Amino acid sequence: MKKHIFRFLLLMNIFLLSSAVVGRNPQIELQTEFGTIRIVLFADKAPKTVANFLRYIEENRLEGASFYRVVRADNQQNNPVKIDVIQGGLFEDNHPKMLAAIEHEHTLKTGIKHLDGTISMARNEPGTATSEFFICIGDQPSLDFGGKRNGDGVGFSAFGKVIRGMDAVRKIHQARADDQYLNPRIKIKFWRKN
Repeated sequence: MKKHIFRFLLLMNIFLLSSAVVGRNPQIELQTEFGTIRIVLFADKAPKTVANFLRYIEENRLEGASFYRVVRADNQQNNPVKIDVIQGGLFEDNHPKMLAAIEHEHTLKTGIKHLDGTISMARNEPGTATSEFFICIGDQPSLDFGGKRNGDGVGFSAFGKVIRGMDAVRKIHQARADDQYLNPRIKIKFWRKN
């Protein structure tokens, strides 16, 4: 009897701990014609970036968003530092649903590396990220702090990871593109799961 009580209490503690982690790290789904992509957002490590992204979702600011850009070996011949990503968001500069830019939470600060399935904020200069994001296909260390993809060397703000649906990400990555721009764009519907 004591063994059963101990096991029950152990399982309850594991359940409660895992619930706390899920509560602290929300999950979202991106629905596309290529399949559903489920992502955990690391609010415990990149709180400002996650809060910004969730605000876009909760205020329906990403309505009409799409994946519109793919960067892969065949379309970045002139860049000496190669990456593999798909990029999405509102697409337009100064879109009416765009919020103010957020502080840059770089990978040295957060500890979140640009590995296969990492979601990160697109930007021009540090502190200019708004609504545009990308997902890594394969490990992309050149996008981390100290990486060589951007001349400033501070990398990009990674803030989550795909936990289901990398097959859809890879299909989008291989979709038809004119140079780096998908033709047609791939529409996204966003859902917060917890």
